[in-house]
Amino acid sequence: MTRKVFSKLLGLFLLLLVLEIAAVELVAHPLAERAAGGAFHRLALETLWSGLIALAIALPVAAWVAARIAGRLARVTAFARRVADGDLSVRIAAPGSGELPATEAVLNQAAGQLEQRFAEIESRRQELAAMLDSMQEAVVAITAEGLVGWSNAAMRRIAGTQIRAGRPLAHSVRDPEILACARAALEHRSSPAQPEVRLGRASSLSPGRIFEINAAPLPSGGALVALHDVTAVEVAEKSRREFIANVSHELRTPLTSIQGYVETLIEDPHTRPAVTREFLGVILKNAARMNRLTEDLLALASIESPDYKLSRQPTRASALLRDAIESLGGIVVDSGVELQSAGAPDAQVLADPDAMHQVFGNLIENSLKYAKAGKRIRAGARLLDSEVEFFVQDFGPGIASEHLDRIFERFYRIDKARSRESGGTGLGLAIVKHIVQAHGGRLWAESELGAGATFHFTLPLAHGGDDPHGADAVADLAAGSRAHG
Repeated sequence: MTRKVFSKLLGLFLLLLVLEIAAVELVAHPLAERAAGGAFHRLALETLWSGLIALAIALPVAAWVAARIAGRLARVTAFARRVADGDLSVRIAAPGSGELPATEAVLNQAAGQLEQRFAEIESRRQELAAMLDSMQEAVVAITAEGLVGWSNAAMRRIAGTQIRAGRPLAHSVRDPEILACARAALEHRSSPAQPEVRLGRASSLSPGRIFEINAAPLPSGGALVALHDVTAVEVAEKSRREFIANVSHELRTPLTSIQGYVETLIEDPHTRPAVTREFLGVILKNAARMNRLTEDLLALASIESPDYKLSRQPTRASALLRDAIESLGGIVVDSGVELQSAGAPDAQVLADPDAMHQVFGNLIENSLKYAKAGKRIRAGARLLDSEVEFFVQDFGPGIASEHLDRIFERFYRIDKARSRESGGTGLGLAIVKHIVQAHGGRLWAESELGAGATFHFTLPLAHGGDDPHGADAVADLAAGSRAHG
């Protein structure tokens, strides 16, 4: 570049020199003809030498000017290349004044504005990416060719490493409903003002989960597919349907019985007093059963409500067990079954005494239905690292292993005939489960056919398990464990 600028300046200077010689020749020649011939030759020679001296002085000046201009142009060229490569932070040092520094200043200003706008665009892009990644819905954008453009964190968690940018959606997601909705959104484009959303349901994308599909075309081409996890909604809806069916069934049986006996009494007004008394006894029994069912439903609804609050306070485990045995011992004795205490530590647990009384009551009443063969029920507790484990044990026929994981479900019965005969509602163990979980504890059952069943639940220790009677509690607990074994 320096050579080109220098050549142009040199050519310009030579052109000026030729014009000067021509002017001298045209103006001075007529005058020289009137003068002596030697004077003309001296004038021409002096003119030639003055031109050569000017040329000798102009050459380095022209070279220096050309080098400066070429350097500035080289910096401008390098600046343009770095901007084209995406480096918007580059600037041109533009000292002095003139047209070229002014041009460099304008270029610097343009680069600064571009850098600022690209920074704003990048900031908005990062905000959008963070917002999409924080969504619970899984979102994936696909190009007009069916390739994955981008996906958010939820989609990557569901689809795993299979989904990535540039890969066909059909190779990343195997669910036919998702692929069909995406294909429909790509092929049947609607007006940009009112894009048509394709809906569907996917059940094979992730085992055990159900997704609602929304696929819509993008104005610039391609489509956007959003997946909303409706598994919890489906489970809740299924549970609601089952609950309504179970409640209807539980109420239909006693209501049918009451209706039948009442119709019999109405149709035969001269029924013998003994028969009438028997019928009224059956009606009373079924009415009491419906009353118990209603009370259990209200209790379960209250426990499952978000507004349900426990009045937890530090309470000795031994006091909880003692109060339960004393208050429920009379009911057990009337049934011909002995309620035994296996001992409990004096460690303090965080518990609501009224709620724990309901837990022990439901567990002991449940054991009482099956304990008549064994003639006794044992209740006790033992100290663990950060909690106390309580248990209620009967010595009845036991529970088959396939029922152990479901006995805490609402209305689940192992022996429906025996449960209804004893007046059970099928909600007692479900109430126990919710109360124990509200305390932050665990609940499970163990059983062996022919050897009875044991129900366990835990309560967290109060104050990190500080217990002034810890040594005595451990000793009592060891004795209780040996008796339990």
